[in-house]
Amino acid sequence: MDRFTQQAGSLIVDRLIVAIQQNKQYLSDIDGAIGDGDHGINMNKGFTLCREALDKQPGDFTYGLKTLGKILMMKIGGSMGPLYGKFFLSMGKALEGTEEIGRDEFGAALKASLNSIHAISPAQVGDKTLMDVLIPAEEAYGSASAEGLPFAKALEAMDAAALKGRDSTVDMVAKLGRSSRLGERSRGVMDAGSASCYLILHTMADTIVELLA
Repeated sequence: MDRFTQQAGSLIVDRLIVAIQQNKQYLSDIDGAIGDGDHGINMNKGFTLCREALDKQPGDFTYGLKTLGKILMMKIGGSMGPLYGKFFLSMGKALEGTEEIGRDEFGAALKASLNSIHAISPAQVGDKTLMDVLIPAEEAYGSASAEGLPFAKALEAMDAAALKGRDSTVDMVAKLGRSSRLGERSRGVMDAGSASCYLILHTMADTIVELLA
């Protein structure tokens, strides 16, 4: 099977929530080195509020993504709320009306999510942000799809590129956001946004591969 249903896809949002909850301290510890130290706390707040909302009114994959996106945009402060809010909301809207999701549908949704962040952030690869993960991950997924590789293989390529992107931020000097004021002192520490972005893409990839089995 190379597709999964919208209903089965609700598991992806469930796993995303658990991943953020379990890594709350990890993300805040990374952020604390060159930022406010609240990235994990804020992400956990938003994802936990989403859990509460979905417990009251469950739905399919698209519904879960849109619910998560709206909550992050409305309830989380700083830059990450709007960025991840746009990410999940755009992905949900791109998949709306699709009964089954395969490689091409997911690829289009991933592209829509990237474009939505491009629309509100000037960040590019090398700026030490979540875009150091998202841009290469989307490109790797797109390249794998263009080569005709199966859904699971395209997800593996996305995951590998995301991990490489996350780790690349350690040696970068921050050019955007609050940590950019530290200049050279921001070098040597992983960007917290890149860490959470990798966690999100990795969890998505792992869960979808499980659904395809």
